[in-house]
Amino acid sequence: MKEQKAWAMNGFLALILVIALWVSGVILLTKTNLWGILPLVLGTILVSGLQVTQPNKAFVVTFFGSYIGTIREPGFWLTMPFSARKGVSLRVRNFNSKTLKVNDTEGNPVEIAAVVVFKVVDTAKAIFDVDKYEQFVEIQSETALRHVASRYPYDRFEQDGYSLRGNAEEVAKELALELHQRLAIVGVEITEARLTHLAYSTEIAGAMLQRQQASAILAARQIIVDGAMGMVQMAIESLEKGNVVKLDEERKAAMINNLLVAIVSDRSAQPVINTGSLY
Repeated sequence: MKEQKAWAMNGFLALILVIALWVSGVILLTKTNLWGILPLVLGTILVSGLQVTQPNKAFVVTFFGSYIGTIREPGFWLTMPFSARKGVSLRVRNFNSKTLKVNDTEGNPVEIAAVVVFKVVDTAKAIFDVDKYEQFVEIQSETALRHVASRYPYDRFEQDGYSLRGNAEEVAKELALELHQRLAIVGVEITEARLTHLAYSTEIAGAMLQRQQASAILAARQIIVDGAMGMVQMAIESLEKGNVVKLDEERKAAMINNLLVAIVSDRSAQPVINTGSLY
């Protein structure tokens, strides 16, 4: 099934023709001429084909079970008399999915939801290829969301590759592409798809939060240690370059140990003043 343009003529001209037929029929009947019934019946038949089409709305026209076309242009039209006309919205619409519980690629339960922006581009497919295209869009959107979410982990934890949390833009583009492939058969075009909710399921949220905190602490500690090593190396090189003091390997090791402890420690270091030895 493919959309085609239905036959239609200007409704105002058709209305003038109908009025003319009715007036002529009444005049003939007043003269006791039975032929006046014919223009009255013809005008009544034409009235059944009048249709008002609003902007961003189309009407699928069927005549005794046969699809004869679609009226898309807004205005007042005359189409096939005694035809059935079903309205289809051409506006851009949003569908907010429910919060779904899905297992990611590592088997962790994840709560995820998305918003899908779509519009009808082929009215014939939308009406005749499925029972209710709005319900079809909802079911296929949730199915595609489950499929895409199950292909990625929630987070990579410093590993390479895509994740749901770290690559939301890429995941949304893949979701939109899959939805476009699924919904093209019913004449629906996907404008955009975005994740609106993403979180670990409640039963593992606490454990995963601890894991994230531990990863953050380890990353911070690594930065602190790298910075401390640079500071210690710079301090020793400055002392030796300025001939301030000459340190043997044992005292150099002790100085490095003290500086690292003072810099890396998460608490303020308590200074101990060495006044020298008695001997």
